[in-house]
Formats: sequence, structure tokens, C-alpha cells
Amino acid sequence: MTTPTVRASTAGSADLGPHYKWIALSNTTLGMLIATINSSIVLIALPDIFKGIGLNPLESGNTSYLLWMMMGFLVVTAVLVVSFGRLGDMFGRARMYNLGFAIFTISSVFLAITWFDGPAAAIWLIAWRIVQGIGGAFLMANSSAILTDAFPAGQRGLAMGINGVAAIAGSFLGLLVGGVLAPIQWHYIFLVSVPFGVVGTVWAYLKLRDTGVRTRAKMDWWGNVTFAVGLVAILVGITYGIQPYGSSDMGWSNPWVLTAIIGGLVVLGVFVYIETKVESPLFELSLFENRSFAFGNAANLMGSIGRGGLQFVLIIWLQGIWLPQHGFDYSRTPLWAGIYMLPMTVGFLLSAPLSGALSDRFGAKGFTTTGMLITAGTFGALTAIPVDFGYWAFALILLINGIGMGLFSSPNRALVMNSLPITSRGSGAGMMTTFQNASMVLSIGLFFSLMIAGLSAHLPAAMFDGLTAGGMTGESAQGIAQLPTVGILFAAFLGYNPIQQVGGDALHGLSQSSIDHLTGLEFFPHLISDPFADGLSAAFTFALICCVLGAIFSLFTDGRRKGKADSEEIHESVGEELAAVAALASGEAPSELIDGPVRR
Repeated sequence: MTTPTVRASTAGSADLGPHYKWIALSNTTLGMLIATINSSIVLIALPDIFKGIGLNPLESGNTSYLLWMMMGFLVVTAVLVVSFGRLGDMFGRARMYNLGFAIFTISSVFLAITWFDGPAAAIWLIAWRIVQGIGGAFLMANSSAILTDAFPAGQRGLAMGINGVAAIAGSFLGLLVGGVLAPIQWHYIFLVSVPFGVVGTVWAYLKLRDTGVRTRAKMDWWGNVTFAVGLVAILVGITYGIQPYGSSDMGWSNPWVLTAIIGGLVVLGVFVYIETKVESPLFELSLFENRSFAFGNAANLMGSIGRGGLQFVLIIWLQGIWLPQHGFDYSRTPLWAGIYMLPMTVGFLLSAPLSGALSDRFGAKGFTTTGMLITAGTFGALTAIPVDFGYWAFALILLINGIGMGLFSSPNRALVMNSLPITSRGSGAGMMTTFQNASMVLSIGLFFSLMIAGLSAHLPAAMFDGLTAGGMTGESAQGIAQLPTVGILFAAFLGYNPIQQVGGDALHGLSQSSIDHLTGLEFFPHLISDPFADGLSAAFTFALICCVLGAIFSLFTDGRRKGKADSEEIHESVGEELAAVAALASGEAPSELIDGPVRR
């Protein structure tokens, strides 16, 4: 295995002045903010989108449109970030980042101008969401690497903390923005990104420069293909695993789902073998020899699985049960669910930048371990409160949950990026983002599966008893009670009135008072509360275990405060850095001169 040519960029951050690092931070923060806003803005706007294009997403033939509208963006970014991070290492991180901003902006325009209806409109939206995911993958893959190049080691925690705040806050801001704009006109949720995208694209093109080191190497095509095919197969299998199959509430016994998941794992095994043989691998497996990189990513993976599906579960809990019980009409629940989840965002905003800055001084391990344990404790607290909770207790738990996630996120991200050699920051950041985004899809599938498993044990009987007590015939009630549980969950998630959606013709023969009772704000939330508690307990217990594992993995990282050798990077001139890189390329200098070993 030969060492690829290592080439310095045309300018270092020192050449661009003392303010360049803040330009890089502000632009990458804007990029992460609009990328994550768009990843969640669709979730809250789905009812208005489907209403606008004249499609019922709960009909069996349309469920796949719903799932791909929700998951397509995440699947694409999970698959492509490593490849795009590798391209950044080879051709320039700022150049790839600029391209991502442009793709993201163009796709936002085409999403906003959707002019037709029905399945064709759904396919159009899904296709451009996938293109938008491609742009988002360029942004996500290279933003961390650009920051790591621009900031000295002693300030990266602060930079990653601010950037991480944008990434997490964007996912919650998307809920609010979507909740406000979608009822006015659903096209606006995509149009709102366009001016920010145009400004960000022009700004990135004019101001961002490649200040790191680029490596000229052959593209690992077989690695790219096997990685993409394997990961797509697994993520698609998970996506369809939560859909009903035959008489089952879920599709985990579906031969196609099993084939996709098992086949995907086999292809990923082939991918790992290829990576040990090629000259310039897509996944630099040697990076896992670094303890901080290996255990930092393992902790991030567990934390992302634990909290990835939390947003979905909280939305279902608030929109389907708590808000209607407290007098909110179903049409208003999407916006108010976003508002009532704000304490989590506030907690993250408070702790992420602070923990990032403090970890630069005191080391990351204490913050990451404590953050994961606090987050695990909040999942325990969520299982302990009643389904019809008092809001201030719920808000306090969400606030502490956000604080825990912030304590973990920024120091973990800075720790992983600081562990990377300078020539591998793009691909290393892509690997980190892949683990995080893939775990989000995995987490959503697992959370939904646990929720459905918990609900399906008791919901059919409770539904039958409640409907017959409300005046419906036994035959009609039995037919509704046996409907797939996932349909009930999706109805609650979308902010639809579940009984009105699934009742259909069975409601027509009832008296108006019975219809008003069954479709009112009291009947369904009370009916589902006890079965829902079983699903919540299973999902949050699983999340608690994942976070505890994340805390354990964090203990094995090398999270010490930066020593003298690390702090010298702050004072190193660009000339010294370029001389070190040139010496390394000619084999005349030890690799430690440029931030760590370059292993291929």
C-alpha cells in the first residue's frame, strides 16, 4: 500500500488574517443551520404538504411516499458523507463545501415551485429532497474539517460547540418554522431556505479558502459502490421494516426486508475487505487504531441511536395524546408540539458552547461521560412520569436532556476531530457524520418498532371496547381495532384526528352525539394512554441503555487537556506548516510534524 501524494493548499489560515477562523465558523454554522432546519421542517409540514398535493398518506398505497418524504434526506446524507469528505481531502474542503451550498439552494428552488398534484407531485418532492440531501451531505462532510483546519487545537471545542448548536437547534427551529409557514402555504417551507442559500453560497465562494492539506489519490470506486449499496440496503430495509406486512403490524418478517438487511450486511463485509486492499481507501480503517477516534465514534453512535428517535416519539406523545387532552385541536398540534419541545433546545443552547470551550481547557472525557449519564437519567425520568403529565415537570426533564446532549456533543466532536491527522480530516468527519446519520435512521426504526410492539399488545382490545361503548357495532369496531398500529401512530404523528381517519364508513351510521364523542379531543387520547405507556417504557428503556453504553465508551477516550505539543499548533506559522508538509511528502520528516500520522 503506497502513500498518496500530500499537497499543501495555496494558503494557510494565518495568511488570511486573524479573523478568517470566525468567517469560516459563521459560514459553516449557517450551512449546518439551514441543512438541519430542512431535515426537520418537512416533518411538521407533512399534513399540509399531502393536503396541498391531494394525497392521503395513510392509505396503504401511499405509505411509502410518507416514509421516503421523512427518511430520504437522512438516508442520502448517511450514505454520501464519507465519499464527499474524501473528495474534500483530495480536491479541497472549501471547494466541496461551496458546491454543496449551491446544490442545496438549487434543490430548494425546485421544491418550492412544485406545481402538480397526486403521486407525481410526491415523487417530484422525494426526488428533489434526495438532491437536497446530496447538497446537505457536502455541507455536513466538510464543515467540521474546515473548522478543524481554521481553528487551533485549543479553540476547536468552542468552534465545534457553536457549530453543533446550529446543527441541533436547526432541527428544532425547523419544527417551529414549518409549523408557522405550512398552514399559510406549504411551498413556503422550501422557499424560506432560498435567500439564506444564495447568501451562503456567494459568501462561501468569496470568503472560504482551503487552509488544510490536500492529498492526491485514486478514487476508491469499489469501496464507494459497495459502501453505498450495503448501507442503502440496510437503511431501506429498516425503513420498510416498520410498515405492516400481511397480518403483522410490522414488516420485519417480510422476505424483502430480511434480504435487504442481511444482504446489506454482507455487502458491507465485502466493503471492509476491499478497504484493507486498496491504495487509497474510502474508510481509513487505520484511524480506528486511534483510541479517541474509535471510542469517540462508538460513544457518538450509541448516543445518536439513543436520542435519534426521541423527537419522533415526543411529537407523537404531544400531538396524539397530551395536546388534545389539554384542549388543542388536532389541526393546531404540530405547531404547539414544536413550541412545547423548546426547553430541550434551550438546554442544548446553554450547554453546548460552554462545554466545548471548557473541554478545550480541561479535557473532553469528563464532559462526554457526564453528558451521556445525564441524558440516560432523563430517559429514566420520562418513563416515570404519567402519559398525562404536568407540563413543568416535562419541560424540566427536556431542559436537562438538552443540557446532557450539549455536554456530550461538542466535546465529543472536537475530541474526534482533534484525533485525526491533518490529511484525513474530511474523510474522518464524513465517517463521524455517517455513523451519526445512519444511527438516526436506525434509531427511528427501532423506536417505532418498540412503540408498535408495546401498543399492539393492548391497543386492539382497548380500541374495540372503547368503540363499542361509544355506540359502534361489534363488527365495525373489530375491523378498526385490527387495523395496523403503525397507521394509528402515523395519524398521531401527522396531527390528524386518528378516529376520523380510520373510522370511515363505520362512523356514518352513528348518531351525531356518538360521532362527536368518538372524534372529539377526549376519546382517543384517553383510549391510547395506557397502551402508549407500554410503548414509551420500552423505547425509553432502550434509549437509556444506549446512553449508558455511550458513557462507558467515553471513558475509554483519551480526553485529556491539550498539552504543550498540542498547543504549539497555535503558534506555528504557515511557512513552518508548509515546510513540514513538503518534508513529509518527500519522506524527510516524521509524520508527527503535521498533526499526527498519515496512515494509508
